[in-house]
Amino acid sequence: MSIKHPIISVIGSSGAGTSTVKFTFDQIFRREGINAASIEGDAFHRFDRADMKAEMARRRDAGDMTFSHFSEDANLLAELEKSFRSYAETGKCMARTYVHDAGEAERHGVPPGHFTDWREIGENSDLLFYEGLHGAVKTNTIDIASQGDLKIGVVPVINLEWIQKIHRDRASRGYSTEAVTDTILRRMHAYVHVICPQFTQTDINFQRVPVVDTSNPFIARWIPTAGESLVVIRFRNPGGIDFPYLVSMIHNSWMTRANSIVIPGDKLDIAMQLILTPMILRLTERSRRTK
Repeated sequence: MSIKHPIISVIGSSGAGTSTVKFTFDQIFRREGINAASIEGDAFHRFDRADMKAEMARRRDAGDMTFSHFSEDANLLAELEKSFRSYAETGKCMARTYVHDAGEAERHGVPPGHFTDWREIGENSDLLFYEGLHGAVKTNTIDIASQGDLKIGVVPVINLEWIQKIHRDRASRGYSTEAVTDTILRRMHAYVHVICPQFTQTDINFQRVPVVDTSNPFIARWIPTAGESLVVIRFRNPGGIDFPYLVSMIHNSWMTRANSIVIPGDKLDIAMQLILTPMILRLTERSRRTK
């Protein structure tokens, strides 16, 4: 953690909806005039697309059916921790970009499935913003979680997460349902042992819960809409959270535990604006006072 150079992490697995949360953060940063340096978790994958495919085949031939992008050894976690620590100490760190598609390839001059060169980022920034899979990992040798000043978990219930991933991968990547299902099964071990433990390290979790039948996510024709969902918002430390104010401002919301509030799914953006804006401003104001 750093008073002078704060770090915000948004953590969620593929299909969780972290991109939607990132959009809300971008709105806040733009409105409040905050200059945020950004890191994408994909940039710290160990392998490019072709090498990852070859490594998965090698692991599979050796009897390992669990290796995936979720796995610790498929990622440069020590380098991610080093980048976080560098930013906390100096306001600058090393990062790169993973190029997903032709549009990004045109912008970065690198073919899809490859990384750009490492570069230094953060000069004159107000904070570092991370969005990806491993922003709150804590193991015997790696402690990325302790570097973050505000850690946000995006954790839809598992069937909804699968539905979102299946629909996204079929629509944007041309995968079959069977191929996406194989990916989900291969990732399950690391999901349980690497992804889920991070949500005990996060300061706030946003968990979307559909109120329509998602009992068989592999045949779902549509992704449940925000209006067909509730969102459970859990605060690790509820001290200083004005729950009566939030309940009064977010129509049809209510508290279920001393650290949790439930809101209609279509009120997520306003809830995030109300909750996160003052937290972000406190981080940046505290930072500016030290400079």
